[in-house]
Amino acid sequence: MKEINKNNKKFEDIKHIDENGVEFWYARELMLILQYSNWQNFEKIIDKAKISCENSGISVFEHFIDINKLSKRANNAEVEIRDYELTRYACYLIAQNGDNRKKVIALAQTYFAVQTRKQEINEKEYTSLTEDEKRFYQRNLTRKGNYSLNQTAKKAGVKNFDRFHNFGYKGLYNGETADDIAKRKGLRYREDILDNMGSDELIANLFRISQTEQKLKKDNIQTEKEANKTHYNVGAKVRETIKELGGTMPEDLPTPKKSLKQLEKENNKSLREK
Repeated sequence: MKEINKNNKKFEDIKHIDENGVEFWYARELMLILQYSNWQNFEKIIDKAKISCENSGISVFEHFIDINKLSKRANNAEVEIRDYELTRYACYLIAQNGDNRKKVIALAQTYFAVQTRKQEINEKEYTSLTEDEKRFYQRNLTRKGNYSLNQTAKKAGVKNFDRFHNFGYKGLYNGETADDIAKRKGLRYREDILDNMGSDELIANLFRISQTEQKLKKDNIQTEKEANKTHYNVGAKVRETIKELGGTMPEDLPTPKKSLKQLEKENNKSLREK
């Protein structure tokens, strides 16, 4: 029991919390805890975990977020290295695909299996959420999705990310840019349009984001022009699908009375007053 608690503490010690309160683990830090010394070997385990994730019908990009970061070498030179931001579920899948001969792997499997179940939201639980809770949940997914999409777009040659994202909005919103959407919604300058969407509108945008990333990778897009065109075409295809299904066009969906930033401030104020 003492050894289990000790290892559980290690997993918690390397946990990170982003600015939105979302927890994640860095793959390179988890690698050391799981007693792997070689990144290339550990990345093979990550690739197997991704396949397990995909085979379960779960979106890989939501749980394995590609990042690049700087690492210092012995001569103080900085080099860019690849890493991942991992959810609890991603960590669990990595442990499941790890070397079972290692005792720490078995401990990791148990730890992340238990903790993942506490964190996940199943379909029944999701439907019981209020509309604002659904908005917060979907907004977190779109935030992670856009981060991952930006990494992929960068590799595809994108430098002007505002323009790149506007191509996606134009496709989905029948020619509207982010500024056009903001004006139609009556938002202040630079106010986040995604923070001012209902859950259905966020879901449409999340689908656009995830499908664009997959398309950029699948087609091995290498130029900014082609990446922009791809984003537009995916957005337009999502719009076409909504129309074919008889759904409401995203620009016709109601804008919530309060932005998620407002709701967050009100919630924090309420907690301080208690």
